[in-house]
Amino acid sequence: MKPSTAEASLARAFVGLGANLGDAAVTVRVAAAQVAALPGVARHRLSPWYRTQPVDAHGPPFVNGVIEIHTARSAAELLCQLQEIEQRHGRERPYRNAPRTLDLDLLWFHGMTIQTPDLIVPHPRLHLRAFALRPLADLDPKLPLAQGSVEELLRGVDNAGLEPL
Repeated sequence: MKPSTAEASLARAFVGLGANLGDAAVTVRVAAAQVAALPGVARHRLSPWYRTQPVDAHGPPFVNGVIEIHTARSAAELLCQLQEIEQRHGRERPYRNAPRTLDLDLLWFHGMTIQTPDLIVPHPRLHLRAFALRPLADLDPKLPLAQGSVEELLRGVDNAGLEPL
């Protein structure tokens, strides 16, 4: 089925969801529903959830997944909406890679390269992180990144400690 003209003008984006404090599994599921319900989001798909060990961080295991959305918002507007959801879930940033109640990362936005003080897209470490690549591959294994397709990159990273929920 061919998308309508309105749908064709929407930007395709992938958002990584993760949490490792509180009831992380519930938090990411609620956050995914909140992302899907954002103004400007026309449709969405959700990856399976994975339990992962922290990378470059301490604390309990994470629950991670990815949501694909089609949105009428710009990347900057979407980032603001995602940060508002994080705040509603008590997100604090006491230090880099601190344990968190919720982390929403704009991983990829409509094939664009964006570098501003507040936003870098594609996410600068996406190509190195199995906890983001695995659920992203579940949604679109052929998605191109500068370093190769998600599927190719996933073969080159350590998947140990990644278990489906």
